[in-house]
Amino acid sequence: MNTNEQLIHDFYNSFKSKDYKAMQACYDDRATFSDAVFEGLTATETRAMWEMLIKSGKDLSLDFENIWADDKSGRAEWVAHYTFSRTGRKVTNHIKAEFLFQSGKIIQHKDHFNFYRWASQALGLPGILLGWTPFIRNKVRAAAMKNLVSFLQTRKN
Repeated sequence: MNTNEQLIHDFYNSFKSKDYKAMQACYDDRATFSDAVFEGLTATETRAMWEMLIKSGKDLSLDFENIWADDKSGRAEWVAHYTFSRTGRKVTNHIKAEFLFQSGKIIQHKDHFNFYRWASQALGLPGILLGWTPFIRNKVRAAAMKNLVSFLQTRKN
């Protein structure tokens, strides 16, 4: 296993054990993160996002597999199981992650998942009926960013 594969393993093992500080240490200070909900996060926002998700995800569990990396890029597949706090609905989210590395750290992290499938589980009937629409996606993005900004503000106080 090369060092970047080990970094991905360390990241997900830390996630699995809910050690957000170890996860945060995997990122370069210039890192970015994007997925279907959080777009273009800075390293500070990314680190805060994982901390927020771990602290709020009381029943969060995950599995990961198919880790591959070379000296510049890598990928992994992971599955998150949790209760979506806003609705109390159970979610199983299948995610494909892509990474770029620099100086032994993650410089770019992109997660890809089926937003409609996620919305159908997390939001119930509204997600089933409207989860494919930009309206729902934008509404979820706005709520997620509002939560992240609020979390960042409480960390500063």
